[in-house]
Amino acid sequence: MVVIRLARSGAKKRPFYHIAVADSRTSRDGRFIERLGFYNPIARGGEIPLRIDLAKVDAWVAEGAQPSERVKALVKKARKEAEQSA
Repeated sequence: MVVIRLARSGAKKRPFYHIAVADSRTSRDGRFIERLGFYNPIARGGEIPLRIDLAKVDAWVAEGAQPSERVKALVKKARKEAEQSA
């Protein structure tokens, strides 16, 4: 099964996550098929906390990819922000 999930990177105590499409059998930070964006939970000032390519997310979900619970929440937040800016 193909899943859309967060892959952690960044330093100790400074998390940074890539939103990645991967096979469910691979490790969390291992091989991925495609990166769809990023999430920076500790963004401050002018830093961008969240960037997701919503068109690619929709395409992967249409093909049967299952987003994780956290990714679902982030996509919902990104859609809301995109709606407000438009």
